[in-house]
Amino acid sequence: MPISNIPILSMLRTRMQWHQERQRVLAENVANADTPNFRPRDLVPPKFDRPAQAAAGVTLVRTAAAHIGGANGATATQFESGQDGRTQIRPAGNAVSLEEEMIKVAANQMDYQAATTVYARSLGLIKTAIGKG
Repeated sequence: MPISNIPILSMLRTRMQWHQERQRVLAENVANADTPNFRPRDLVPPKFDRPAQAAAGVTLVRTAAAHIGGANGATATQFESGQDGRTQIRPAGNAVSLEEEMIKVAANQMDYQAATTVYARSLGLIKTAIGKG
């Protein structure tokens, strides 16, 4: 059985990919903190209630018909975009709160580190079990 078929490792890889994508979205929010009419975005965490979803890869999402599709013709992502609607809008129309975004960035970083630690230790256990560690 290849390591890629082990469900827990597949879920951890999906979670790490989600954290990487969320970091990109949060960085966009911070970069556009002074852009008029910009609304911050965030990602909805992946759900692991369906085994097929955990094995699916990350693909690009087309948010407009004029956008170029991703490689392999993929145009959707398993990570959904979400907005909380609790942000205050400044007179210029911008709704980014740098404090909130930096808290999200720090929490995202800690969660990513936790997932990578669990992944690395799981691989170490597998190596020990097969006698190579």
